[in-house]
Amino acid sequence: MTLDKTVRGQRMEIVSIPDKNIRDQAIRMGVYEGAIVTCFEKLPYGPVVLLNRNQEIAVGRKLAQKIQVRLV
Repeated sequence: MTLDKTVRGQRMEIVSIPDKNIRDQAIRMGVYEGAIVTCFEKLPYGPVVLLNRNQEIAVGRKLAQKIQVRLV
């Protein structure tokens, strides 16, 4: 499943960020392969807001479509 398909309140593990440029960008935001995050908010046609260690991170929809996750 990709990050953009998650629902508010779901906890997930980041499984794969396939593109190196995207991976580097995501790591700067604290999102990396193996991280456990929660979908804090999902705006219609907008970003997915993640909660990672008490930090809210907005991930754009196009970027979220490329990040593979697994529900935990």
